[in-house]
Amino acid sequence: MLMKTSSQSLTEQLAARFAERIRNHLLAPGARLPSVRQCAEQQGVSPSTVVAAYDQLLAQGLVEARRNRGFFVREAVRGEAPAARSREAPPSSFSAAHWVTRERGPAPVNATSLIRGMFHKISDKPQPGMGVLPAEWLESTFMPAAVRRVTSTKMLHEFSSQYGEPMGDSGLRRALAKKLADVSVPASPEQIITTVGATHALDIVSRTLLSPGEPVMVEEPGWAVEFARLNALGMRLLPVPRGADGPDLAVMAKYCELHRPKLFVSVSVLHNPTSYCLTPGSAHRVLQLAAKHDFHIVEDDTYSHIAPPHAPRLSALDGLQRTVYVSGFAKILAPNWRIGFIAAPTALVEQLLDTKLLATLTTPALLERALALCIEQGQLRRHAERIRTKLDAARSRSVKLALNAGCTFVAEPAGLFGWVDTGVDTDAMAQRMLDAGYLLAPGALFHAERKPGTLMRINFATTQDAAFWKRFSEMRREMRG
Repeated sequence: MLMKTSSQSLTEQLAARFAERIRNHLLAPGARLPSVRQCAEQQGVSPSTVVAAYDQLLAQGLVEARRNRGFFVREAVRGEAPAARSREAPPSSFSAAHWVTRERGPAPVNATSLIRGMFHKISDKPQPGMGVLPAEWLESTFMPAAVRRVTSTKMLHEFSSQYGEPMGDSGLRRALAKKLADVSVPASPEQIITTVGATHALDIVSRTLLSPGEPVMVEEPGWAVEFARLNALGMRLLPVPRGADGPDLAVMAKYCELHRPKLFVSVSVLHNPTSYCLTPGSAHRVLQLAAKHDFHIVEDDTYSHIAPPHAPRLSALDGLQRTVYVSGFAKILAPNWRIGFIAAPTALVEQLLDTKLLATLTTPALLERALALCIEQGQLRRHAERIRTKLDAARSRSVKLALNAGCTFVAEPAGLFGWVDTGVDTDAMAQRMLDAGYLLAPGALFHAERKPGTLMRINFATTQDAAFWKRFSEMRREMRG
């Protein structure tokens, strides 16, 4: 709330609030600020105060005024390369036979907003839009114990006197090979490369298999960070609609005929944001398409630790022939333990390793060895079981609260995320809820092309707070008139 008793004037407080959000990418380049009247009503101040605050933002170069349209965050604040990028819309009725090239338009929500929200504390309240489990859920004693065990004087000397193994700690790679066998993914330690998290693993794969300007198929809705990362590398995104059974195979087939993509990026199990799981039939047809049109599939299994048992995986069915399997441990252990890995076809291992070496040389052997201990002693498995139990209970509570608040679930609730229809513009809702101290994840964030709408992703672990849903319901009623 703006405070009349503050040492700053109401104008200065309001300008500072918007400036902070812009600099932290919580208001994206191209985003429209509320109208003067709307902002005055929302903040409980006079229109003249809002006009004066917007003037300060203009003077700071953070916003621009567009005649008869209002105030917008300046594109220059983006901090991204200004190069225009192309994206492909799904073929209309599967009959479009040409590429539609567009300039990169301003997104209503910046893809880095939620990432920055992980580091920039919005408030002390639970954050519905976050993509991670609450910190208190991840607390454990076995991780610090494992680190202490591997930091004996002899081991510390070994860690400090050499780079380590280029492929990653051999003990961890052996443990990962056994762990992958539990989900029927056949990988020897020699096929596994450790990385600095799953995002780094995805980056290695795309840098190895793609060149700037080449097309890549991605699921839509999908992970906003992956869209932004591929865009930053200069790739052309081919969005494939993702349904409950799997990707739209007709759209994929049309893309293959028109553009011959080399790569398809997929989250088979507990897809983000819908939490859909691929069916066996759809998985077989995707693999048949890959064989016919000669493209690879990178399977992001980030949520494997909370996934249902025996969930179908492309890498298991394919036997790591055309598939590259990627996963990590930040979601289940600790975000700061940046340990991920790649399990790849033997023919690709050396190429992927070269890309890793050019970027990071090696990865932190101390943490890798500690993680190997956690896996070998069963501590990671037991920890994941506890997390799944807590998440099941949290999901049940969050679903009831969401339904009572007027939301409907577009996808069957599962895993960490819920994909809900709010009935109102979630871009506008997200900006309003920031004033109440909540960071939301509006549906537009999960589309390669700007698609404002009424959908929103919620985190079941952080939406058990009745106070959030009460405020959400109040905002929703206001927006619906």
